[in-house]
Amino acid sequence: MSKDKGFVTEITPQSEDFSRWYIDVIKKAELMDYSPVRGCIVFRPDGYALWENIQKDLDQRFKDTGHRNAYFPLFIPESFFQKEKEHVEGFNPELPWVTEAAGEKLEERLAIRPTSETMFGHMYAKWINSYRDLPMLINQWANVVRWEKRTMPFLRTSEFLWQEGHTAHEDEADARKETMTMLDVYTAFCKEVLAIPVIKGQKTPSERFAGAVDTYSIEAMMKDGRAVQAGTSHYLGTKFADAFDIKFLDRENTQQLCHTTSWGVSTRLIGALIMVHGDDRGLVLPPKVAATQVIMIPIGPPKTRDVVMAKTDELYAQLKTAGIRVRVDDRADVSPGWKFNEYEMRGVPIRLEIGPRDMENGQCVLVSRVSGEKKAVALDNLVAEVQELLAQIHTNMYERAEAFRQEHFFSVDTLDEYKSAIEEKRGFALAGWCGSEACEKQVKEETGATSRNIPFEPAETKSTCLVCGDPSKHTVVFARAY
Repeated sequence: MSKDKGFVTEITPQSEDFSRWYIDVIKKAELMDYSPVRGCIVFRPDGYALWENIQKDLDQRFKDTGHRNAYFPLFIPESFFQKEKEHVEGFNPELPWVTEAAGEKLEERLAIRPTSETMFGHMYAKWINSYRDLPMLINQWANVVRWEKRTMPFLRTSEFLWQEGHTAHEDEADARKETMTMLDVYTAFCKEVLAIPVIKGQKTPSERFAGAVDTYSIEAMMKDGRAVQAGTSHYLGTKFADAFDIKFLDRENTQQLCHTTSWGVSTRLIGALIMVHGDDRGLVLPPKVAATQVIMIPIGPPKTRDVVMAKTDELYAQLKTAGIRVRVDDRADVSPGWKFNEYEMRGVPIRLEIGPRDMENGQCVLVSRVSGEKKAVALDNLVAEVQELLAQIHTNMYERAEAFRQEHFFSVDTLDEYKSAIEEKRGFALAGWCGSEACEKQVKEETGATSRNIPFEPAETKSTCLVCGDPSKHTVVFARAY
């Protein structure tokens, strides 16, 4: 039976219900499915391929900056968390505990890893003895469990995948340099691979990581104007070193505490790239992480099928050899029009069409998912043309996302002005803040927005607090967030 009864089922328009659009898209594009455990998802192959490609690129960047991978246990003794009180207080509401095993009650509860500062701290205390052991630069790729009350696939789930880097240093200067280096790595990755512009800055005290001295973040704007914290890097000072006795003999043979850092990104990046780039037709995937970069669709009457397929196979081999992730959809029981809609919805960056007339002219047609433009290209220059178009698609995606952010970034002087603006517009607001937690809390209570970060390079410097009117200590980005 033909599958042409109806092309791709329509998805909810972004303007009608953005959250519904998001769920429609990730389900129809088969990126994930819900598991029987509340708040957990199954990564389907196309969804997991996005993470594999993110992981592959980031892993090389980490290694290029001197880091090595290791793996630490999923279970963490409760006593570890008690050693750093601020840390356990920050995570306690989200912690799931193992209390029984093999039919017996455990002597000590085990937390299922929410993050690994404590486990790294315990091991670093054993491994670090001298300044010659420093810096210690280790990353791990792992799963993490945080029992979220409200969940959204990829963006906020009870279990998620991530990387967490943990480093130890001789002094504050070296540790702070590491903290900023990794924030820059994340920023460059988002631009160069995900085509996402981000805002770098420092978190306010109420928003910083539990147990950190300073937390820095990169913030991305989604198409509904909300923020996603796309990555964080933390300077932990000597807090965890003191709690876990991470000491070393310095160059004067004096015992000192290490200065430590931690930093991480997660599968939240998948949700972010979908919400930054997607449109009412479905996914729009950055070429560098798309599972399929080129979908080849042979067209023409049945009598030409064999000759068209022979040429398709030949071109497929050329693209594959060049390292391009390419697939062929040669199904005879589905029309080309249905396929066009299907792969557009799945966000494949380039569609390649080839038929008998194209072959006569020594060409094929390339179609960009971003612009929709069709371009006839010579077959003997196909690989170069595809590579050039993939690069252009990435540039177009970044420029489009940056333009959207600029259009939805506004400046406010008072809370009333912000409240009016946030109802009329969607996006980020730049405002002054006096440094008072009470003023920051009032913004959240009256608007639902939180301070995202104190940007390093704000478009302008605000002079008064948007709440109390006192002189501002910081210029802050406020936004509603996922």
